[in-house]
Amino acid sequence: MASAGFDTHKAVKALTEADFSEPQIESVVSTVRDAIGGELATKADLKELELRLTLRFGGMTIVAVGIMIAAMTFLE
Repeated sequence: MASAGFDTHKAVKALTEADFSEPQIESVVSTVRDAIGGELATKADLKELELRLTLRFGGMTIVAVGIMIAAMTFLE
């Protein structure tokens, strides 16, 4: 199955115009499709990652403030 980011029809046309043979075209298109097929992030993936990073940063900020307050209390 081709990914949305790689237009196999357009690739076949371009390689045909460049005088590639049919076996060469099939090999190139198949290799590129397989290489990028599972590696593309969707908008949903990016939204989930953004949420996870926001929560992680918020947690680290809370811990850092807690450590600073504890250090200030200890040093008084």
